[in-house]
Amino acid sequence: MKKLFIILLVICPIFLLKAQSIADFENFNIGLDSFLNGSDQKGGFESGAVFLPNQFSSSEFGDFWSGWAVSSVQDTVTSGFLNQYAAIAGSGWNNSNAYAVGFDGSYGFSGFVMNLTTAAQGGVVEGFYITNSTYAYYSMLNGDAFSKRFGGESGNDPDFFQIKVKKFYEGQLQADSVTFYLADFRFEDNSKDYIVKDWTWLDLSGLGAADSLLFSLSSSDFGDFGINTPVYFCIDQVVVDPNISSTNGLNEVKIAIFPNPVQNILHTNSIQLSKLEVIDVKGHVLHSRSQTNEIDVRHLPRGYYWLRITSESQVFVKPFLRN
Repeated sequence: MKKLFIILLVICPIFLLKAQSIADFENFNIGLDSFLNGSDQKGGFESGAVFLPNQFSSSEFGDFWSGWAVSSVQDTVTSGFLNQYAAIAGSGWNNSNAYAVGFDGSYGFSGFVMNLTTAAQGGVVEGFYITNSTYAYYSMLNGDAFSKRFGGESGNDPDFFQIKVKKFYEGQLQADSVTFYLADFRFEDNSKDYIVKDWTWLDLSGLGAADSLLFSLSSSDFGDFGINTPVYFCIDQVVVDPNISSTNGLNEVKIAIFPNPVQNILHTNSIQLSKLEVIDVKGHVLHSRSQTNEIDVRHLPRGYYWLRITSESQVFVKPFLRN
């Protein structure tokens, strides 16, 4: 039995490290200030463990796409529809080149999806970075021919632009959801009103096991034909954990780590005092502490890591982001 435990301790973290996936969209190698909008008719874009569906059509009136595009456009100053592929952050997360642009062609009535690839279905989408498109940002900031200026002339209008994420699991849409405000002007103190301009981590781990995610957008600026606010947003660094830690037979105990993302001290809810080890993406142990439920990660560079938690005869490995 002891030999079996040693084997599990050694091989399970390595297996998990290989299984965890990050979709960063750099695999398309599109170069700077370029975009892919589905004109190749492949029906979408696969990166890491996710597939982003795309619908594209062309007519005498021009090209139309909905769902997802992949972009490296860096224009943060040009307002309007002609700059629909740009992120207001000016690049991908952490100054990377590529990111994904979401466009709800249903105008908020039915939403659109992100699918996990076949091997990853039933896993957990830990989260991703999200920000506004340049098009939507300036539309909310200044208003345009179709959309109002958020806050109105007085600045007191309780405007908002939000995205809601739900999951499909085993073919069924689940009730749980995560809501994120891309803009929020509902505060009594107008100085707290904001429009998201930087990449911001959206934690989706609470949704649990999923086969796909459903996105829907809503806005306070709504008319007879749907949402007036441009229904665009941008994402990057989609982290998927196939949740295969159950293969070691220890999933009966629910172990969590928090906060995640983390800047200073990472905690675990393990009842027993544990040995905690920080592991990088190559499987190297960077830091270790014993008889504790917390570990200081301030010295780590920003990026993705694993926390290996050893308690009595059990071992768990959890992904985390040092922000």
